[in-house]
Amino acid sequence: MDATAPSAPAEARRSRARLMLLYWLPIGLYVAIVFALSSLSSLPFSLPPIRHLDKLAHLAEYAVLALLLARALRAERPGAAAWKLWLGAVLLVAALGGLDELYQRSVPRRDADLLDLLADVLGGMTGAAAYLAARRLLGRR
Repeated sequence: MDATAPSAPAEARRSRARLMLLYWLPIGLYVAIVFALSSLSSLPFSLPPIRHLDKLAHLAEYAVLALLLARALRAERPGAAAWKLWLGAVLLVAALGGLDELYQRSVPRRDADLLDLLADVLGGMTGAAAYLAARRLLGRR
């Protein structure tokens, strides 16, 4: 055995650290921003008075989260079926969206809204599907 060759456990630790840094840390930061905004009684910016624009904002916000989650899950399980990665990302988005809505109940002048949660889940479905479709298209080249 070569004394300079890295050991399997050391290599596995480095690989895990890289996975955490490149894939899971961005998710943690993104979720922290989402919950930080949810903790404010009013947002530091105002949305134009367009009907249901807040629902579109929820959809977009959670589409990005699902994209990040699908990316991380794919890195964790590169051989997993796309539908399993999609489902995992959507379930995580639904759980985080539900927790966010429950949390907002405790924030003054904020409330929980099932339509917001629905927009979160639809965003999750869209974002995860978009990521996996893009990976598939790019993989064919």
